[in-house]
Amino acid sequence: MARKGGKRHSLEQIVRKLRDAEAMQNAGKTIGEVCQVLGVSEQTFHRRRHQYGGMKADEARRLKELEQENAKLKRLLAEAELDKAMLKELAKGKLLSPSRRRAAVDRLEKSFGVSERRACEVAEQPRSTQRYQPRVSSDEGPLVSRMLELVRKHPRYGYRRIWFLLRREGFRVNRKRIYRLWRSQGLKVPKKQRKKRRLGSSANSVTRHRAEYKNHVWSWDFIHDRTASGVPVKILSIVDEYTRECLSLRVGRHCRAEDVLDVLAGLFAERGLPGHIRSDNGPEFIAEAMRQWLHRMEVGTHYIAPGAPWENAYGESFHSRLRDEFLNVEEFASIGEAQGLAAQWKEDYNERRPHSSLGYRTPAEFARTCAASARATPSLQQHTSDQVPILS
Repeated sequence: MARKGGKRHSLEQIVRKLRDAEAMQNAGKTIGEVCQVLGVSEQTFHRRRHQYGGMKADEARRLKELEQENAKLKRLLAEAELDKAMLKELAKGKLLSPSRRRAAVDRLEKSFGVSERRACEVAEQPRSTQRYQPRVSSDEGPLVSRMLELVRKHPRYGYRRIWFLLRREGFRVNRKRIYRLWRSQGLKVPKKQRKKRRLGSSANSVTRHRAEYKNHVWSWDFIHDRTASGVPVKILSIVDEYTRECLSLRVGRHCRAEDVLDVLAGLFAERGLPGHIRSDNGPEFIAEAMRQWLHRMEVGTHYIAPGAPWENAYGESFHSRLRDEFLNVEEFASIGEAQGLAAQWKEDYNERRPHSSLGYRTPAEFARTCAASARATPSLQQHTSDQVPILS
């Protein structure tokens, strides 16, 4: 019960006034006189007497406590339901970085109308992290621009290889920063599903006969493509398995055994004789005249088992890079254009493309650190002049 214009009475005070009103009624006063003394309207008096009549002060106090506890439980239940709803909203995406958590907290504040403190508690985000404003370095603009230029030039390079290229150009930046900028720009190289590799049973596989020095083992194979007009393109690739250098990319409409022999003769004159050459069982490689000529050159042959390309792992790996970074990117208008672009890509692969298995050095850089181990070939010109067979 409260007087008009006065402060609100507590429940205990209301109970005491009802007790006084009952005493005044027993003394012969009317309801109107009682209400005048108490300073309330008759309607309020009857409502209070109906609610709290006959109640003692301690009972009223306990009722008030129960009402407060009930209100608190309702509030906690409402907050728990709200937290549950916010957690469902957060479950729509992974919160793996502070920036994503900042965005999630902002979304909760706008969607549910809660405070920053409440949203941070639900998202388990420190408020200092939420309010952090990243500082942009003065060199970030040129760095991002150059990174995007390299990505456009090499669309199949990942952030580690791009980072190494930037370091080589003089940017003083670590790999983690490049990864952050890479993610902020939405860059991603789609991952390929790796096929299961088996050891193989052939004694000529890379796992059983591994290259131990420069010019120890070469790998050669063919890869095919087409021009824009549908003309077939056949590419002969030769790779040094130890240095990962691409020694030859012969591009033509066809490539017969004598063409392969001409390429080998040029490489032997330029680099010296390799110890062995690994290949599959293609007709160009197993031709009798080719085998005899390699035997006279004292070059061993490692023919992998039929149907086991994983035994020629270095050649297959090189072809995957060739296909992914060159053949799938370039469209050839003619055979001549394919030859010119292949020569450019070969130079870029050897001289500028960092190779992860070589400690992010280029194959040419790594080859220069290797001791010269090719066998001397003083009689090579004599061999190629009077021992090269004429193949048909």
